[in-house]
Amino acid sequence: MGHPPGEPDRADGVTGPDLLFLWGTPRSMSTAFLRMMLERGDHEVFHEPFSSIVVQGRIEVGDHTVTSHDELLKHLEDRAMDHPVFVKETTEYDYLGNGGERIPQVGRHTFIIRDPRRVIPSHYAMNADMVCEEIGYGHQVEMARRVREVTGEQPYVVEAEELLTDAAGAIERYCRGAGIPFLASSLSWQAGDQKVWSRTSQWHRDAAGSTGFTRSERAYRSTTENDRFLYDCYWHHRPDYNVLRKWARSVV
Repeated sequence: MGHPPGEPDRADGVTGPDLLFLWGTPRSMSTAFLRMMLERGDHEVFHEPFSSIVVQGRIEVGDHTVTSHDELLKHLEDRAMDHPVFVKETTEYDYLGNGGERIPQVGRHTFIIRDPRRVIPSHYAMNADMVCEEIGYGHQVEMARRVREVTGEQPYVVEAEELLTDAAGAIERYCRGAGIPFLASSLSWQAGDQKVWSRTSQWHRDAAGSTGFTRSERAYRSTTENDRFLYDCYWHHRPDYNVLRKWARSVV
């Protein structure tokens, strides 16, 4: 997996830290995506390290206990000089305004979006005490805009729905956009919990039980159609979702 530090070992030929981020709202199929990246076997994978710092005040990176977003970035960069690193993070928190101002300047940033009419009831079913901002589209689109400002390029956005209708095509396009090789063998895997997501395993039962990108037919008691709070949350987040949906459907 390793290569000499600073030498090109990527499909895009770029030197420097080989560090790839995926930003998604909670319940956006981002953990299933992470499971696919684990199956590849060519990246060291980190699951929600920034939110771990927010929630528990620390995250373990190798032999180091990291307690700030900027310190985390430095350790990720160091590791990515030796081998490819993939970071999946959720956007219920504002990292940019809480010590993570440098995040858009580091690595390559990609995004996954899912229809908020599916995301919001799923999130609420897991956390009935959620506040509307924690659904995360506002923080997600702000991160995407900051990345575009810093890099001068529109980051790659994948729609979760495409993973369900054309997984091979969606992942092949993602890999091309992210500058990594497409590995068809990564589209299926063995079911089971993964150590990397053990802190929040109760949120990832669908991913743990999956063997590929599959649609959940679960029906929720509270939805954006029958619950006023969820309805209001939907209309609050819909504009931000639509921004990234347009980016996903544009030529990058």
